[in-house]
Amino acid sequence: MYITLITAEQLIQLQQAKVPLRVFDCSCDLTRNEAGGEMFAQSRIAGAVFADLDRTLSAKGDRQLTGAQSGGRHPLPPRESVAQWLRDVGFMQGMQAVVYDRQGSSFCGRLWWMLKWLGHDAVAVLDGGLNAWTAAGGATESGAVRALTDAPAGDFVLGEPLVQLLQAGQVHQSLGRPTQTIVDARANPRFKGEVEPLDPVAGHIPGALNRPFSLNLDADGKFKPAAQLRAEFEALLGTRSAAPVVHHCGSGVTAVPNILAMQIAGLGNTALFAGSWSEWCSDTDRPVARG
Repeated sequence: MYITLITAEQLIQLQQAKVPLRVFDCSCDLTRNEAGGEMFAQSRIAGAVFADLDRTLSAKGDRQLTGAQSGGRHPLPPRESVAQWLRDVGFMQGMQAVVYDRQGSSFCGRLWWMLKWLGHDAVAVLDGGLNAWTAAGGATESGAVRALTDAPAGDFVLGEPLVQLLQAGQVHQSLGRPTQTIVDARANPRFKGEVEPLDPVAGHIPGALNRPFSLNLDADGKFKPAAQLRAEFEALLGTRSAAPVVHHCGSGVTAVPNILAMQIAGLGNTALFAGSWSEWCSDTDRPVARG
Protein backbone atom coordinates (compact mmCIF):
# COMPACT_ATOMS: atom_id res chain seq x y z
CA MET A 1 0.00 0.00 0.00
CA TYR A 2 1.30 3.43 -0.96
CA ILE A 3 0.21 6.27 1.34
CA THR A 4 2.46 9.25 0.49
CA LEU A 5 4.35 9.02 -2.82
CA ILE A 6 4.52 6.50 -5.63
CA THR A 7 7.01 6.55 -8.50
CA ALA A 8 6.03 6.07 -12.12
CA GLU A 9 7.95 2.79 -12.16
CA GLN A 10 6.08 1.53 -9.08
CA LEU A 11 2.74 2.43 -10.65
CA ILE A 12 3.67 0.56 -13.83
CA GLN A 13 4.52 -2.47 -11.71
CA LEU A 14 1.12 -2.30 -9.97
CA GLN A 15 -0.63 -2.13 -13.34
CA GLN A 16 1.33 -5.07 -14.69
CA ALA A 17 0.47 -7.07 -11.57
CA LYS A 18 -3.20 -6.11 -12.10
CA VAL A 19 -3.47 -4.68 -8.59
CA PRO A 20 -6.90 -3.01 -8.17
CA LEU A 21 -6.29 0.73 -8.42
CA ARG A 22 -7.74 3.95 -9.76
CA VAL A 23 -5.67 6.83 -11.16
CA PHE A 24 -7.02 10.39 -10.89
CA ASP A 25 -5.88 13.33 -13.01
CA CYS A 26 -6.25 16.54 -10.99
CA SER A 27 -4.71 18.96 -13.49
CA CYS A 28 -5.96 22.51 -13.14
CA ASP A 29 -5.44 26.17 -14.02
CA LEU A 30 -6.86 28.54 -11.39
CA THR A 31 -7.23 31.32 -13.95
CA ARG A 32 -9.46 29.30 -16.30
CA ASN A 33 -11.89 26.64 -15.09
CA GLU A 34 -12.07 24.75 -18.39
CA ALA A 35 -8.30 24.26 -18.67
CA GLY A 36 -8.13 21.13 -16.51
CA GLY A 37 -10.55 19.21 -18.68
CA GLU A 38 -8.79 20.39 -21.81
CA MET A 39 -5.42 19.17 -20.53
CA PHE A 40 -7.00 15.85 -19.55
CA ALA A 41 -8.47 15.45 -23.03
CA GLN A 42 -5.16 16.28 -24.69
CA SER A 43 -3.11 13.67 -22.84
CA ARG A 44 -3.48 11.61 -19.66
CA ILE A 45 -2.43 8.36 -18.04
CA ALA A 46 -4.38 5.60 -19.76
CA GLY A 47 -7.54 4.82 -17.81
CA ALA A 48 -7.31 7.87 -15.55
CA VAL A 49 -10.40 9.61 -14.20
CA PHE A 50 -10.59 13.41 -14.24
CA ALA A 51 -11.05 15.06 -10.84
CA ASP A 52 -12.24 18.64 -11.39
CA LEU A 53 -11.13 21.01 -8.63
CA ASP A 54 -14.13 23.32 -8.93
CA ARG A 55 -16.90 20.85 -9.74
CA THR A 56 -15.87 17.76 -7.77
CA LEU A 57 -13.25 18.62 -5.17
CA SER A 58 -14.89 21.88 -4.05
CA ALA A 59 -18.35 23.05 -3.04
CA LYS A 60 -18.79 26.33 -4.81
CA GLY A 61 -21.54 28.68 -3.68
CA ASP A 62 -23.22 29.46 -0.39
CA ARG A 63 -21.88 27.40 2.50
CA GLN A 64 -25.27 26.80 4.15
CA LEU A 65 -26.92 25.74 0.89
CA THR A 66 -24.17 23.37 -0.24
CA GLY A 67 -23.26 21.88 3.13
CA ALA A 68 -19.62 22.82 2.54
CA GLN A 69 -17.22 21.79 5.27
CA SER A 70 -15.07 24.91 5.08
CA GLY A 71 -15.16 28.44 3.72
CA GLY A 72 -12.92 30.19 1.23
CA ARG A 73 -12.63 30.07 -2.55
CA HIS A 74 -12.50 26.26 -2.66
CA PRO A 75 -14.71 25.10 0.21
CA LEU A 76 -14.62 21.41 1.01
CA PRO A 77 -17.75 19.58 -0.16
CA PRO A 78 -19.70 17.29 2.18
CA ARG A 79 -17.86 14.02 2.76
CA GLU A 80 -20.78 11.92 1.54
CA SER A 81 -20.99 13.79 -1.78
CA VAL A 82 -17.33 13.01 -2.47
CA ALA A 83 -17.86 9.39 -1.44
CA GLN A 84 -20.73 9.11 -3.91
CA TRP A 85 -18.60 10.54 -6.70
CA LEU A 86 -15.96 7.93 -5.91
CA ARG A 87 -18.57 5.18 -6.14
CA ASP A 88 -19.77 6.63 -9.44
CA VAL A 89 -16.29 6.30 -10.94
CA GLY A 90 -15.95 2.71 -9.75
CA PHE A 91 -13.77 3.27 -6.71
CA MET A 92 -13.78 0.23 -4.45
CA GLN A 93 -13.16 -0.17 -0.75
CA GLY A 94 -9.47 -0.94 -0.19
CA MET A 95 -8.47 0.08 -3.72
CA GLN A 96 -5.15 1.85 -4.23
CA ALA A 97 -5.65 5.44 -5.39
CA VAL A 98 -2.97 7.38 -7.29
CA VAL A 99 -3.36 11.10 -7.90
CA TYR A 100 -1.34 13.34 -10.20
CA ASP A 101 -1.32 16.59 -12.12
CA ARG A 102 1.06 18.39 -14.44
CA GLN A 103 1.54 21.48 -12.25
CA GLY A 104 4.19 20.29 -9.81
CA SER A 105 1.74 18.43 -7.56
CA SER A 106 0.01 21.75 -6.83
CA PHE A 107 -3.52 20.38 -7.16
CA CYS A 108 -3.46 16.59 -6.84
CA GLY A 109 -2.62 16.90 -3.16
CA ARG A 110 -6.19 18.11 -2.65
CA LEU A 111 -7.61 14.70 -3.55
CA TRP A 112 -4.80 12.92 -1.67
CA TRP A 113 -5.82 14.80 1.49
CA MET A 114 -9.55 14.41 0.85
CA LEU A 115 -9.30 10.63 0.53
CA LYS A 116 -7.53 10.56 3.90
CA TRP A 117 -10.30 12.81 5.21
CA LEU A 118 -12.82 10.22 3.99
CA GLY A 119 -10.95 7.52 5.92
CA HIS A 120 -9.05 5.97 2.98
CA ASP A 121 -5.32 5.62 3.60
CA ALA A 122 -4.26 3.87 0.37
CA VAL A 123 -3.71 6.99 -1.72
CA ALA A 124 -0.41 8.29 -3.09
CA VAL A 125 0.80 11.21 -5.17
CA LEU A 126 2.57 10.24 -8.39
CA ASP A 127 6.00 11.75 -7.84
CA GLY A 128 6.85 14.00 -10.77
CA GLY A 129 3.35 13.89 -12.21
CA LEU A 130 2.58 13.30 -15.86
CA ASN A 131 6.12 14.24 -16.94
CA ALA A 132 7.60 11.44 -14.83
CA TRP A 133 5.00 9.02 -16.20
CA THR A 134 5.77 9.74 -19.84
CA ALA A 135 9.53 9.68 -19.15
CA ALA A 136 9.13 6.18 -17.68
CA GLY A 137 7.29 4.99 -20.78
CA GLY A 138 3.89 4.77 -19.12
CA ALA A 139 0.86 4.39 -21.38
CA THR A 140 -1.13 7.52 -22.19
CA GLU A 141 -4.35 8.25 -24.04
CA SER A 142 -6.28 11.27 -25.26
CA GLY A 143 -9.84 12.21 -26.07
CA ALA A 144 -12.83 13.82 -24.42
CA VAL A 145 -13.44 13.50 -20.70
CA ARG A 146 -15.13 10.18 -20.04
CA ALA A 147 -18.59 10.15 -18.52
CA LEU A 148 -18.68 8.99 -14.92
CA THR A 149 -21.12 6.24 -15.89
CA ASP A 150 -18.42 4.49 -17.93
CA ALA A 151 -17.25 2.58 -14.85
CA PRO A 152 -19.18 0.01 -12.82
CA ALA A 153 -20.39 1.36 -9.49
CA GLY A 154 -17.92 1.17 -6.64
CA ASP A 155 -18.55 0.15 -3.05
CA PHE A 156 -16.53 2.85 -1.28
CA VAL A 157 -17.62 3.41 2.33
CA LEU A 158 -16.83 6.45 4.44
CA GLY A 159 -14.52 5.90 7.38
CA GLU A 160 -13.22 7.98 10.25
CA PRO A 161 -11.02 10.89 9.09
CA LEU A 162 -7.30 10.14 9.08
CA VAL A 163 -6.37 13.83 8.89
CA GLN A 164 -7.19 16.90 10.98
CA LEU A 165 -9.37 19.69 9.57
CA LEU A 166 -9.52 23.03 11.38
CA GLN A 167 -12.05 25.82 10.96
CA ALA A 168 -11.32 29.56 10.97
CA GLY A 169 -12.75 29.98 14.45
CA GLN A 170 -10.42 27.34 15.86
CA VAL A 171 -7.38 28.95 14.24
CA HIS A 172 -8.44 32.39 15.48
CA GLN A 173 -9.00 31.13 19.02
CA SER A 174 -5.49 29.67 19.20
CA LEU A 175 -3.77 32.64 17.57
CA GLY A 176 -0.55 33.54 19.36
CA ARG A 177 -0.59 30.48 21.60
CA PRO A 178 2.25 27.92 21.70
CA THR A 179 -0.32 25.21 20.93
CA GLN A 180 -0.48 26.39 17.30
CA THR A 181 2.11 27.14 14.63
CA ILE A 182 0.71 28.39 11.33
CA VAL A 183 2.60 27.64 8.11
CA ASP A 184 1.55 29.60 5.01
CA ALA A 185 2.27 27.89 1.67
CA ARG A 186 1.81 30.93 -0.59
CA ALA A 187 4.61 32.63 -2.49
CA ASN A 188 6.57 35.10 -0.39
CA PRO A 189 5.28 38.31 -2.09
CA ARG A 190 1.69 37.24 -1.34
CA PHE A 191 2.63 36.30 2.21
CA LYS A 192 4.19 39.74 2.75
CA GLY A 193 1.13 41.45 1.29
CA GLU A 194 3.10 43.03 -1.55
CA VAL A 195 0.72 41.51 -4.14
CA GLU A 196 -2.62 39.73 -3.98
CA PRO A 197 -3.95 38.46 -7.31
CA LEU A 198 -6.87 36.39 -6.03
CA ASP A 199 -8.26 37.64 -2.72
CA PRO A 200 -9.62 41.08 -1.71
CA VAL A 201 -7.15 41.61 1.15
CA ALA A 202 -3.36 41.25 1.05
CA GLY A 203 -1.20 39.98 3.89
CA HIS A 204 -1.02 36.97 6.20
CA ILE A 205 -2.27 35.59 9.50
CA PRO A 206 -0.23 37.19 12.30
CA GLY A 207 2.58 34.97 13.53
CA ALA A 208 2.49 32.66 10.52
CA LEU A 209 5.66 31.21 9.03
CA ASN A 210 6.14 31.20 5.26
CA ARG A 211 7.01 27.98 3.41
CA PRO A 212 6.08 28.26 -0.30
CA PHE A 213 4.88 24.82 -1.38
CA SER A 214 7.14 24.87 -4.44
CA LEU A 215 10.18 24.53 -2.15
CA ASN A 216 9.29 20.87 -1.58
CA LEU A 217 10.28 19.91 -5.13
CA ASP A 218 13.64 19.49 -6.79
CA ALA A 219 14.58 20.65 -10.28
CA ASP A 220 12.84 17.74 -12.02
CA GLY A 221 9.54 18.33 -10.23
CA LYS A 222 9.85 15.47 -7.75
CA PHE A 223 9.73 15.76 -3.98
CA LYS A 224 13.09 16.27 -2.32
CA PRO A 225 14.57 13.40 -0.27
CA ALA A 226 13.03 12.89 3.17
CA ALA A 227 16.17 13.96 5.03
CA GLN A 228 16.39 17.22 3.10
CA LEU A 229 12.71 18.01 3.67
CA ARG A 230 13.11 17.28 7.38
CA ALA A 231 16.10 19.58 7.67
CA GLU A 232 14.28 22.39 5.87
CA PHE A 233 11.13 22.13 7.98
CA GLU A 234 13.13 21.90 11.19
CA ALA A 235 15.01 25.04 10.16
CA LEU A 236 11.69 26.78 9.51
CA LEU A 237 10.18 25.73 12.83
CA GLY A 238 13.27 26.42 14.91
CA THR A 239 12.53 25.43 18.51
CA ARG A 240 8.85 24.80 17.75
CA SER A 241 7.44 21.29 17.72
CA ALA A 242 5.99 19.92 14.48
CA ALA A 243 2.92 18.55 16.24
CA PRO A 244 0.86 21.78 16.46
CA VAL A 245 1.55 22.92 12.89
CA VAL A 246 -1.50 24.13 10.94
CA HIS A 247 -1.11 24.57 7.19
CA HIS A 248 -2.91 27.02 4.95
CA CYS A 249 -2.52 28.81 1.62
CA GLY A 250 -4.92 30.88 -0.47
CA SER A 251 -7.84 28.46 -0.62
CA GLY A 252 -6.72 25.23 1.06
CA VAL A 253 -5.35 23.51 -2.05
CA THR A 254 -1.62 24.24 -2.35
CA ALA A 255 -1.13 23.96 1.41
CA VAL A 256 -1.41 20.18 1.05
CA PRO A 257 2.05 19.68 -0.53
CA ASN A 258 3.49 21.01 2.74
CA ILE A 259 1.40 18.50 4.71
CA LEU A 260 2.60 15.72 2.42
CA ALA A 261 6.22 16.90 2.63
CA MET A 262 6.14 16.85 6.44
CA GLN A 263 4.79 13.30 6.34
CA ILE A 264 7.53 12.24 3.93
CA ALA A 265 10.03 13.87 6.29
CA GLY A 266 8.74 11.83 9.22
CA LEU A 267 7.37 14.87 11.03
CA GLY A 268 3.87 13.51 11.52
CA ASN A 269 0.36 14.22 10.31
CA THR A 270 -0.22 17.96 10.63
CA ALA A 271 -3.49 19.89 10.36
CA LEU A 272 -5.11 21.80 7.49
CA PHE A 273 -7.03 25.06 7.75
CA ALA A 274 -8.94 24.44 4.53
CA GLY A 275 -10.64 27.83 4.31
CA SER A 276 -7.18 29.38 4.35
CA TRP A 277 -6.44 33.01 3.57
CA SER A 278 -9.51 33.48 1.36
CA GLU A 279 -11.76 32.64 4.32
CA TRP A 280 -9.62 34.35 6.95
CA CYS A 281 -9.55 37.73 5.19
CA SER A 282 -13.30 37.68 4.50
CA ASP A 283 -14.00 38.68 8.12
CA THR A 284 -12.74 42.13 9.16
CA ASP A 285 -12.67 41.03 12.80
CA ARG A 286 -9.72 38.76 12.05
CA PRO A 287 -6.30 40.41 12.26
CA VAL A 288 -4.01 40.80 9.24
CA ALA A 289 -0.24 41.22 9.20
CA ARG A 290 1.99 42.50 6.41
CA GLY A 291 5.70 42.53 5.76
